Amino acid sequence: MTSSSASAPASPGAPQSPRPLRRLTARGRHEAHRVASPLELFFDLCFVVAVAQAGSQLVHAVAEGHAGNGILNYAMVFFAIWWAWMNFTWFASAYDNDDVLYRVVTLVQIAGVLVLAAGVSSAFASHDYVLVLLGYVIMRLAMVAQWLRAARSAEGAERTMALRYAGGVLLCQVGWLGLVVLPEPARVWVFLVMAIAELCVPVYAEQHHPTTWHPHHIAERYGLFTIIVLGETIAAATVAVKSAANENDALGELLPIAAGGLLIVFAAWWIYFVVPIHGHLRSSKQAFLWGYGHYLIFASAAAIGAGLEVAVEQTVGKAHISTLSAAAAVTLPTALYLLTVWALHSRHFKIGIAQQLVLPAAALLVICCTFLGRWAVLAAGLVSALTVVTGTTLTARLAARGRRAKATAPAA
Repeated sequence: MTSSSASAPASPGAPQSPRPLRRLTARGRHEAHRVASPLELFFDLCFVVAVAQAGSQLVHAVAEGHAGNGILNYAMVFFAIWWAWMNFTWFASAYDNDDVLYRVVTLVQIAGVLVLAAGVSSAFASHDYVLVLLGYVIMRLAMVAQWLRAARSAEGAERTMALRYAGGVLLCQVGWLGLVVLPEPARVWVFLVMAIAELCVPVYAEQHHPTTWHPHHIAERYGLFTIIVLGETIAAATVAVKSAANENDALGELLPIAAGGLLIVFAAWWIYFVVPIHGHLRSSKQAFLWGYGHYLIFASAAAIGAGLEVAVEQTVGKAHISTLSAAAAVTLPTALYLLTVWALHSRHFKIGIAQQLVLPAAALLVICCTFLGRWAVLAAGLVSALTVVTGTTLTARLAARGRRAKATAPAA
């Protein structure tokens, strides 16, 4: 273990406490037994509060017939949540030294996401991004402080990389002020330009010296956040079904939505974790594409829960939209999730055209389920479940065929 990791305990069962201050130096990419820390898990749980707020406001917008405006606001707010989480995750994978100052700065970032979460409703209702921007800036300035600490302990190309990160993140925060000072019609363009600028900072900073992120640790962190988002989806759908059943006594009409939603979420979990993706993260180029692509995975996973709430509200007459629109609120994010997981994960492990087509075909069938009226969610859930069964069966047959071929091959 490198000098930046926690020191070994005096005895196997001895508790450890963080040192007040130590050098923030890079950890080893091939460090053994690297797992998510309790601080990282706490960080994720606090971030999911903001995800829940964004999902709740998306439900309200879609249910009131303002789907276009709601999706746009959701995309903007979710970008702020996801990007701050992602930057912390990759930095921690390379530099987490678990001293007191590192923990305090991380807690500042958590405070920032809570401020952001408090401003989500205003951003959706009146396009007032002051609190959202304030929370985002708090998180990003804390990230600048971490990079400056890393630069102080580094030399040569690594120091240049850390300073590029700090300077790039700082400059972007100035640009984000356009969300509160420019006229409302210009804010979408401000968001688009600044989002691209933010995405370019890591690419520019790591041109000559990539960070020493740990593949297994990164894969675990993304997997844990996926679980948390899917858990929030189940929680939101459960509350919606319970509330509707209590107020409207429509349990029979809600059961297909509940069953279909549960099947969708179970299948989403299965499909994501069926392959050991850390082995695919062998280069910075692959890591950038994989990490950035998770914006769609996280956003669509959270949107599935929002869609289930919309479907429940439409069923009991609380949503001012058609059955088709309510069904699309579930099927479209589900299809997007399936396609994105296939593009980032599954296709790297599939052999043959049959295996490769399972998830894209499933996504198309889920979209077709949109037109099945009040049975759309249940049908989408059954398609998702059959996707898991089909994929598992094809994999098992391929493995059995390989074993038979190996058993009948002539000895060398």
